[in-house]
Amino acid sequence: MQSTAIAHANIALIKYWGKRDKALNLPATGSLSLTLDGLNTTTSVDFDSALEADRILLNSETPDRQAASRISAFLDLVYRYFHSSGDQRPFASVTSGNNFPTAAGLASSASGFAALAVAAAHALNANANPEQLSMLARRGSGSAARSIYGGIVEMAHGQRADGLDCIASQLHKPDYWNLNVLIAVTDAGSKKVSSTDGMQLTMETSPYYQAWVAGAEADLASARQAIAARDFEALASVTEFSTLKMHASALAAQPGVIYWNAATLAAVHCIRELRSDGLPVCFTMDAGPQVKAICTADVADQVSEKLQQAPGVVRIISCSLGDGARLQPS
Repeated sequence: MQSTAIAHANIALIKYWGKRDKALNLPATGSLSLTLDGLNTTTSVDFDSALEADRILLNSETPDRQAASRISAFLDLVYRYFHSSGDQRPFASVTSGNNFPTAAGLASSASGFAALAVAAAHALNANANPEQLSMLARRGSGSAARSIYGGIVEMAHGQRADGLDCIASQLHKPDYWNLNVLIAVTDAGSKKVSSTDGMQLTMETSPYYQAWVAGAEADLASARQAIAARDFEALASVTEFSTLKMHASALAAQPGVIYWNAATLAAVHCIRELRSDGLPVCFTMDAGPQVKAICTADVADQVSEKLQQAPGVVRIISCSLGDGARLQPS
């Protein structure tokens, strides 16, 4: 009852921010993302009847109680989904590690719960399909549903109250479009406001939140059309529009949720200058201070060199489009 899986983080071009059902972790809007080959989580799960409690190591350290409880609850969920008998699940040893900063706005929860879903399901000898894995991963982290798939991925908002239609699907394989994502790391530390808390505060207090939700479907349609035509300029326009609207809604919360720092803005201005000079590049940002530059592969070196010179940028992580979550050969 042991298995190891690897999954990649993803970066949303059309954002998910806010939930329509907190208990089931159902997003208020659909989203569209790129799975990144350079950011990955490797997770091993070993269900062992000899254990008297779950043993969890994250990045070689014992997690705090809240994080450990979240992982144990997710294992309970996966076990109940594949075992309807009502038996108590055996305790598990979980070892997970990222090759990139955790809880810093780089979607570590997305790759983490995608890898955990795949590893746990396989350790239970469940013949799970990608749709089931996407639905389960979503319960751990909304964006994790997208990391089950590689390439360009869309997450459905869904209509059902039980969330069974709220899953991701692959729009295009990784080799569909030769895009690079350059991540300008401006602060590798953990963010002060988690994505979950930031979403909740925005939903409850921001006067801009409903406008943000209302515009999501049009943004998704525009992004799909741009991707189908490989129209970078059109994709850049709607990508930046979506990210700035998301952050505007968070900024207008009470108190305002501010994920940016000075280097974030410096990197954004750098990317805008490169675009005005004719380079196919645009920016996006999630709940954190890191800036992601999306560009065509032929200009990636030029963009990376300029971004590295932006004041406050610590380093650049270069990614192309990656594969979906999968078992790691033993």
